[in-house]
Amino acid sequence: MSEKNEITGKLVLVSHPLCPYVQRAAISLSEKDVPFERVDIDLAAKPDWFKAISPLGKVPLLRGRREGEEVSIFESAVILEFLEETEANPLHPADPYARARHRAWIEFGSAILNAIGRFYSASTEAGFLIESAALSAMFGRLETELAASDGPWFAGPRFSLVDAVHGPIFRYLDAFDRIGDFGILEAKPRVQAWRKALSERRSISNAVAPDYPLRLDTFLRAKGSYLSSLIGRSDPRPSTLARSA
Repeated sequence: MSEKNEITGKLVLVSHPLCPYVQRAAISLSEKDVPFERVDIDLAAKPDWFKAISPLGKVPLLRGRREGEEVSIFESAVILEFLEETEANPLHPADPYARARHRAWIEFGSAILNAIGRFYSASTEAGFLIESAALSAMFGRLETELAASDGPWFAGPRFSLVDAVHGPIFRYLDAFDRIGDFGILEAKPRVQAWRKALSERRSISNAVAPDYPLRLDTFLRAKGSYLSSLIGRSDPRPSTLARSA
């Protein structure tokens, strides 16, 4: 896979502890057995060096060296494709049609993350219920798609980037389940089985630090949303780690 002038040396993944897009890159790097260092930053107080090399001011950012000079790649989708082009152990299928289909479902995964953001940010019960129904419908679409797979992964026995993208998504559902039963995955046995398989994948479980559940809980409490109020009713512990996801 190596080509002249590729990024070389140990890669650095610039990260935030809660970012699901960072997790995608970490999972891909782990699946490909690529050594990397992870450096977390505070997105509420971005360091100057980060602002200088991240045009959009977002993580993840992949740093390395090319022809002796430091280079950086931003945007998770671009990082994933770069790793596919430069590293061994491909996670995309070889067939162009199948590869295009997988890229489309990766975009669908990004749309689910946006829907999750609307769900946990909804300020009223009415809005919360609307977003809950919309999120359930998106997982319903995945349930239909998974009917074509023998499992345990999205496309059958081979782990792919679609799986890497959806692993972080189900982590949010783990947090929601600790708050209440919102029925988002009700009557979706294929999605439930996929969720379980992903939760047991080492690259996915290792993509976050041990304190991730506490950090996410604190973040959700601090949103001031309808979901935040539900957390307060069930467990009135004070928030102590609030940051951004």
